[in-house]
Amino acid sequence: MKRSGKYVFGSLKLNSKFTLVICFFVALPISVLAAVLFYNMERNVIAENRNYMEYTMERNRDHIRKNIDSVNMTTQFFLHDEALLQMLKRTANEEKMDTEELLAFYHSDITSLERLVSNNTLLYGVRVYAVNDSIQEMMPILYSRSRMQKMAWAGETDVVGWHYQYQDTLFNSHGTTQLAALVTNIEDYENGLIGVMETVVTMENMFPPLYEEIEDEWSCFISNDGRLYFGGAQDGRSEEFVRLKIEQGLVKDGMYTGYSRENGEHLIVSCLYVGELQGRLLSVKNISENVRYVYRMRNIFVAVMLVILVGLAFLVNYIVKRLLRQFYEILKSIRVIQKGDLHVRIDSCGNDEMGELGTQINKMLDRIEQLMKENIDREMLAKNAQIRALQNQINAHFIYNVLESIKMMAEIDEEYAISDAITSLGNLLRYSIRWVSGNVRVEEEIAYIRNYLVLINLRFDYEIYLSLNLPEEVLRQEIPKMSLQPIVENAIYHGIEELAEDTNIYIKGMIRDGDCVIEISDAGKGMGEEELERLRRRIAGEIEPDGGNGNGIGLKNVQDRIRMSFGAGYGITVDSKQGCYTKVTVRVPVYLGENGGRP
Repeated sequence: MKRSGKYVFGSLKLNSKFTLVICFFVALPISVLAAVLFYNMERNVIAENRNYMEYTMERNRDHIRKNIDSVNMTTQFFLHDEALLQMLKRTANEEKMDTEELLAFYHSDITSLERLVSNNTLLYGVRVYAVNDSIQEMMPILYSRSRMQKMAWAGETDVVGWHYQYQDTLFNSHGTTQLAALVTNIEDYENGLIGVMETVVTMENMFPPLYEEIEDEWSCFISNDGRLYFGGAQDGRSEEFVRLKIEQGLVKDGMYTGYSRENGEHLIVSCLYVGELQGRLLSVKNISENVRYVYRMRNIFVAVMLVILVGLAFLVNYIVKRLLRQFYEILKSIRVIQKGDLHVRIDSCGNDEMGELGTQINKMLDRIEQLMKENIDREMLAKNAQIRALQNQINAHFIYNVLESIKMMAEIDEEYAISDAITSLGNLLRYSIRWVSGNVRVEEEIAYIRNYLVLINLRFDYEIYLSLNLPEEVLRQEIPKMSLQPIVENAIYHGIEELAEDTNIYIKGMIRDGDCVIEISDAGKGMGEEELERLRRRIAGEIEPDGGNGNGIGLKNVQDRIRMSFGAGYGITVDSKQGCYTKVTVRVPVYLGENGGRP
C-alpha cells in the first residue's frame, strides 16, 4: 500500500505535487487546532455539567441531613415525653383507665404533640403504636397494635430503622402519597418493649431529586440491601444502568461524581452515601445532546474546511501553474532535445532561478555540440593513428625480415659475432616496437636489458657486466614497460662511459613491507650533493629540465609512469656519492597481474 501511494504521488505533475503539499501543510495545523479546540469544548461541557451535578448533590446532601435532623429531633422529643411513656406502660400492663384520665391525657399531652407535628411542615405525621389493642386510640398520635399490622413495613423481621416508598394503609385506604418513615422501638427498663413509634415524611420531601421533573435528569435511592427507589415512572433501562454501576463498584461511599458513556449516551453520574438512611442517593444527568451539539459543530467545521480546502487547491494549482510556466517551457525543450535535436534553444530566459536554468541549459547544449565536434575530430585522429601504427607494424616486419637475411649471410660467412649482434638487435627492436597496453614482467624487462648491453658492449673497448640478484617473486612482478632500461641507460652514459673500464651494473630485487623494491647500482663517477639535489628536484617535477646531458628527463618519465600506474606513494629515489657509485631504487606495490593478484 505504501509503495502504491508513493508511486501514485511520484507520477503526479509538479504543480499537483506543490498543490498537495501546500494544502497538506495548511490543513495539518488547522486540523490539529480544530481537534484540540473541539476536544476542549467537549471536556468543558463535561466539566461544567460535572460541577453542576456536584453542586446539586451537595445541596441535596444538606437538605437530606436537615430532614434527618428534624426527624431525629421529633423522635427524641416523643421518646422523652413522660406522659406518653406512662400511658404506654400502663397499656402494656393492661391497666384500666377511667374516662377523666383519658380526656386529661388527650387534652394535655396528645394535643401538644399534635401541635408539634403540625408545626413541622416536613413531617407527614408521627404515630405511636401500643404493644396490644387494649389502648384507647387517640388520633392522629396514638394507635393500637392491630393498626400497626396494616402497615407495609410491619411484616418485616426487623422493623426498626428507615422504610421507604410505602403507602398509608392505616385505615385500609390506599393513598397515592409515597412515604418514608423512621421506625423506633419504645422500651422501658422494667417492662421492655412498650410501643413502636413511626416518624413519617413523604418521599418527595425526603428525596426531592427523585421527583423533580428536569429534562435529561433522573435520580434514585439505593438502600444497603440493594433495593432501588425511583420517584416517578422509570423505564427498565434506568434500573439496569443502576445495577450495572453497582456491579462496577462506582456507587461508592462518600460523594462521587464522574463521567460515563453507556450505549452511545454521555452521562454524568453523581452518588452520595447517607449513612443515617442506610443507603445512597444516585443522580444521573444525560448530557448527550450537549456533547452531540459539539460534535455537530465539529462536523460543520470539517465540512466548511473541506469546501475551503477544495477552493484553495484550485487557487493554489492555478498560481503554481503560472509560476511554473517557464519550467514547463524548459521541460518541453528538454523533451525535444531528448529526441536528438540539439539545435533547439530556450528563449526568454528571465533573471530568476528558472531563467538561470534555461541559460545554463543553452550553455550546456553549446558545450555538447562543441564536445561532439571535438570527439569526431579525436576519432578521426585515432583512426589515422591506427593506420600509421599498422604501417609501422608492416615496416617493423620488413626490418625483422631484413635482419634475419643479414643474420643468415653472417652465419654462412661464419661471422658469428655479427650474427649474435643482429639477433640481439632484432630482439631489442621487437620488444621496443611491440604494442603493450598494460605492464610487463620484470623478467621481460631484464631480457631487454641483456640485449641492450650486448649491443652497447660492441661500441666500447671495455666490458659492462650485468649482475642480477632477483628472486622468483620479483621476476614475476609487473611494472610499466621500459621502466628499468632507461635507468640502466642513464647509468652507462652518465656514470660509466667517462671511466672507460670494465665494470658492473648491479640489479637487486626484494619484497619489503609489502612492496617490491628493485635497486639498480653502478660503480661509476657518481654525483656531488648539489648535482644530486638538482636531479632529485627534476625527477619530482619541482624544476623543469633545461635540455642537454644529465637533465633527468628519462628518470622523470619513469617516475611519472610508475605513479600513473600505482599511485603517488610509489616511484624512484636516487642516491649517489662522488667518485663511488650511483643507486636508483624503484619501489612499486607487489602486483602479479590479473592472474597472480595482489597480496
